[in-house]
Amino acid sequence: MDVPAPGSGPSAPDTASLLLPRVAAGDAVAFTALVRLLERPARALAWRTLMDTAAAEDVCQQAFLRLWTHAARFDPARGSAEAWFRRILINLCLDRRRSIRPVQTIDDGFDMADPGPDPESQAIAADGRARLEAAMARLNPRQRLALGLFHGDGLSMAEIAEQMDTTAKAVEGLLGRARNELRTMLNETNT
Repeated sequence: MDVPAPGSGPSAPDTASLLLPRVAAGDAVAFTALVRLLERPARALAWRTLMDTAAAEDVCQQAFLRLWTHAARFDPARGSAEAWFRRILINLCLDRRRSIRPVQTIDDGFDMADPGPDPESQAIAADGRARLEAAMARLNPRQRLALGLFHGDGLSMAEIAEQMDTTAKAVEGLLGRARNELRTMLNETNT
């Protein structure tokens, strides 16, 4: 294999530096040549950084898009075109790595406890509500109304008295009798 003599042809970094100003001017042919020159090492670097072929290809595409849109920003005094492109690629790879959140495996999810009540507690609560509703249905309608306004709507005894067209003392008596009857009925169903 023949090795070119020094100075006989431009090296890859020199070629990239020659093509980049043409890309900045909008030369699509120069851009295609630059992509062909940088594509293979870019994919290798992206894959080594991300360890994911699809992600590496995505990052390379983003890097080449930036190369096309930001070519005019290249400053040859700060380094070679290849090094400038590699910095773009590395930054994109690092951004991709930072954006990846660790995923909990499905097996770990099986050990997680449900924060809500368990089925037994739900069944007990549903049974309690059903028994209370049945007992409430058996109450005198005025007692049921007084309980609903006091406990359900949060009204004071004076407000309930006004709505029921009675006195606060009478409401107090209705509530007391209603609670006693409910307690008796609920105790009967427990035994």
